[in-house]
Amino acid sequence: MNEESINTLQRREKIIHLLENENTVTVNNLSKLFKVSTVTIRNDLRYLEKKGCALRSYGGAMINKAFALDKPLFDKSRINSDIKNKIAQKAAEMVNDGDHIILDSGSTTSAMVPYLLEKENLIVFTNAINIAYDLSINSDIEVIIAGGNIRKKAYSISGPTVEQQLKMYHFNKLFLGVDGFDLNAGITTPNFGEASVNRIMCQVSGQIIAITDSTKFGRKSFCMIEKINLINTLITDSNIKEDYLTKLNELGVNVVIADP
Repeated sequence: MNEESINTLQRREKIIHLLENENTVTVNNLSKLFKVSTVTIRNDLRYLEKKGCALRSYGGAMINKAFALDKPLFDKSRINSDIKNKIAQKAAEMVNDGDHIILDSGSTTSAMVPYLLEKENLIVFTNAINIAYDLSINSDIEVIIAGGNIRKKAYSISGPTVEQQLKMYHFNKLFLGVDGFDLNAGITTPNFGEASVNRIMCQVSGQIIAITDSTKFGRKSFCMIEKINLINTLITDSNIKEDYLTKLNELGVNVVIADP
């Protein structure tokens, strides 16, 4: 990715944060803020509308409330906590003693930690500083933490250092958190740095296991991680819609219901 593309992604990500905080933005104000032309800003807003992040309005745009926003981890952990806990417990049951796994950052992957503390001879790579800290109390678990830039909202680490570090390993399983899960748009996240790390996590893992509660279905976010058909297993709750269940089965995705 060249520098111009990175600058464009960063600008669009900042526009999303502005929408999240202020609900609406105007073309003229964004043009002055980012020191780019109004034509460039209109292109940005068209792109964000196509991605499902924004709804165009006269002279600007407003937030699409169906968009998967980049909420702080603390806030995420309180939403559907009972269901997330059941999903996390079911996910931990898929981890065997001696496995080499990746735990992505996120509220549901964080909820797996208490159930993993009973395991032996695990190697766990994570880009979440809270997960690494919580796992470190078990001497039978070797924790590899990514190095890079910390996203304070998510307690996660991203950046080129993480990406290079990941390419040095191969793992049995990846447990991937989800911000948006759409049959057409795929698995998405609001942060492009996180998405880039997640894509490499998928490349270096034998199994990709997505874990999410059903409220994330049909949501789209800014950056795609992977297409749905590349997932091996989805662990979710019993509120999954029938059309999603049917399509996922057709794609060969193993769907595990955590709360039958």
